Amino acid sequence: MTGPDARRDQGSDRRRRRRGRGGRGEQPMVPDAAFSSYYGRPVLTRPTWKAPDIAGYLFLGGLAGASSLLAAGAQATGRPGLAAPAKLGAAGAISLSLAALVHDLGRPARFLNMLRVLKPTSPMSVGSWLLAGYAPLTLTAAATEVAGRYRLLGSAATGAAAALGPAVATYTAVLLSDTAVPSWHEGYRELPYVFAGSAATAASGLALAAAPAAQAGPARRLAVLGAALELGAFRTMKRRMGLAAEPFDQGRPRLLLCAAELLTAGGAALALASGRDRRPALAAAAALLTGSAALRFGLFHAGVASAEDPKYTVVPQRERLSEPGR
Repeated sequence: MTGPDARRDQGSDRRRRRRGRGGRGEQPMVPDAAFSSYYGRPVLTRPTWKAPDIAGYLFLGGLAGASSLLAAGAQATGRPGLAAPAKLGAAGAISLSLAALVHDLGRPARFLNMLRVLKPTSPMSVGSWLLAGYAPLTLTAAATEVAGRYRLLGSAATGAAAALGPAVATYTAVLLSDTAVPSWHEGYRELPYVFAGSAATAASGLALAAAPAAQAGPARRLAVLGAALELGAFRTMKRRMGLAAEPFDQGRPRLLLCAAELLTAGGAALALASGRDRRPALAAAAALLTGSAALRFGLFHAGVASAEDPKYTVVPQRERLSEPGR
């Protein structure tokens, strides 16, 4: 074949050969994307909260809320030796928790400003009002216990504080998971259960340290139930979170969270076996309180680490966009 038709066929052959060279085995022209941001800055702003203040606030709030429940139960079942330290513990813990929060805010007026309006869609607003109602109840219950007077008022305050106790123990989990911090936000389903279990172990630890062994039975049972809830919910949360759970197993968070698991499990076992022997009860109390605190500090530092690395924000977003139906 000659002429224009031959030239067209030769051109088609050359185009087919060029397309063939672009098949399998050829190096891609565009390199894989690297997880970076403008000028090397993180995608998210690093949380500005201070670790001792806010992690301590998380721990002490949980201790207070669960102690109020334990105090009400002890009062209802005629265990004054258990009710008294639980009431005092709740009042002391919530006072220290508020002090830590105000210290992080910088001045008390900032906390009072949060009470100017109630915004149901804001966990911070709801939590501020919750603390404003709960703290006076615990202080009233503790004051009447110490004074030995106004028993009816003290009983009413103890019951009202116990009604708010579960919310006080867990609302901080909602507060954390409502942020954009990946290792907090992705755990929104299980984190309240983790905090509830951790609060229960802390309250039971305080009660085991201060209550007579003959009246500490509810605290021992609460330690076992709280440890089972905390450890089970935390393991479930890590499996479900995928990549966002990676900071839990790195650096300082890994050390703190591993210590929390060992101390909580060991403390619960000691509490169950202590019976009326004070020595294992005191060891259990120390392990449970330290384990609960280590959990809160570990979760706090893991969240900060996840905010500093862009991949914990970018990769999950890409995975969600690639899901069918998106």
